[in-house]
Amino acid sequence: MPFPLLTSIVFLPLLGGLLILFIPKERTGLMKTIATAATGLALVLAVALLLKFDCGGTAMQFVEQLPWIPQININYHLGVDGISIGLVFLTALLGFFACIGSYGIKERQKEYYFLYLLLNTGMLGTFLALDLFLFYVFWELVLVPMYFLIGIWGGPRKEYAAIKFFIYTLAGSVFMLLSILALYFTSNPHTFNMLELAKSGSALAKGFQIALFIGFYLGFAIKVPVFPFHTWLPDAHVEAPTPISVLLAGVLLKMGGYGFFRISFPILKDAAIYFALPFAILGLINIVYGAFVAMAQTDFKKMVAYSSVSHMGFVMLGLASMTVTGFNGALMQMFNHGVITGGMFLLVGVLYDRAHTRDLNKFGGLGAKMPVYAGILTVFTLASLGLPGLSGFVSEFMSLMGGFAAFRLITVISVLGIIITAGYFLYMIQRVLLGPLNPAWSKITDINRREIFTLAPLMIVIIAIGVYPLLILNFQSPAIINLIQHIGGALF
Repeated sequence: MPFPLLTSIVFLPLLGGLLILFIPKERTGLMKTIATAATGLALVLAVALLLKFDCGGTAMQFVEQLPWIPQININYHLGVDGISIGLVFLTALLGFFACIGSYGIKERQKEYYFLYLLLNTGMLGTFLALDLFLFYVFWELVLVPMYFLIGIWGGPRKEYAAIKFFIYTLAGSVFMLLSILALYFTSNPHTFNMLELAKSGSALAKGFQIALFIGFYLGFAIKVPVFPFHTWLPDAHVEAPTPISVLLAGVLLKMGGYGFFRISFPILKDAAIYFALPFAILGLINIVYGAFVAMAQTDFKKMVAYSSVSHMGFVMLGLASMTVTGFNGALMQMFNHGVITGGMFLLVGVLYDRAHTRDLNKFGGLGAKMPVYAGILTVFTLASLGLPGLSGFVSEFMSLMGGFAAFRLITVISVLGIIITAGYFLYMIQRVLLGPLNPAWSKITDINRREIFTLAPLMIVIIAIGVYPLLILNFQSPAIINLIQHIGGALF
């Protein structure tokens, strides 16, 4: 029997979490060690998965399938292809470094690390499940630990933010569940197998496809988040502890985009083509509206949160294009945004730990007092605003190229978002690092080694992909071409 690589990646964090439950609550050092080891091993296995992955293949690889509830044809079915492998690696990468970033958590550490590891299992499972029922289980599994992690360890308005997050995402999930049930009962024989449903979905009447597409859309769009379903995101980000903000921006938002790639577009392709223009318009709104609102923020964390709304608009625009270039750009943007924004939230946390404020107007001149921090913050900022040579530029450029081929005017207006983004990020750099030093921060210390350890690998990924995008395109492009051919889009 081959080694169950995917199952090990998914459930190693949960195993670590269960071990922590048996440890006396005062042994916090051991808890941190177990949590770090569990997420670290998951990352090592994710790297092994990358090394063993056949980049030229379009079929699912490392498939693991066992009957789970055979009476209704539900299977424990995992697999990975070019669409999911980057997101699995991203989740394992951020899961490990955010775990190290969690060392600053001082209260109720036993519960924290258990919920944190449970959250990791839910996220990894979502990207690997090939059975719709199993996908829904992992999808909902993410909701519960995230609710408690924000509601217990969050900021002053943590209960409000946690409840808002829960209600929004649960409401979307309910509509998604209805679409899953409808798909199951219209398939013959009844199945939750995503691969089988992708083959038979085109036989469904277009009107029925549109109804199902809307149900899935409500579930996925809230997670992305697409305007006007984005209002839960800034509250959740501002109130969540730093490591949870990293996972929220780095991974959770990608679950929505992944749902479009894995379920909505391949199974309901006529509806996907029907909704291409609304997707492009919503992408434009996300890009420009998110950028303008980010510019108006004085809270550092809230500014980065709204920048996420803007950056995820490029994913919507790329998806709307129905082209290979646009799809590649959208999928790559999901990965790059996860790495860049995950790092940005870690940097916000570094500053907050020392200053206990995120008000941008209260900083100034920190570049001289924190030179290493200033250098790292500048790299992440330039990547986020899309400077050529860094990863953010490549994915945004490809999304715009795909969008331009399909929706010229919308894409031209969307480019305004890049200019506005450059404006508010450079204004942030000016307020935090430049100008005279605020005397209140005369004794502030620079970033420490542990913090550098969490940020340096992310910075290497940003530069490596920026200089050599084939590092990621080689993995995802064959699967994207296969998907576009299945949908009937343009092989541009």
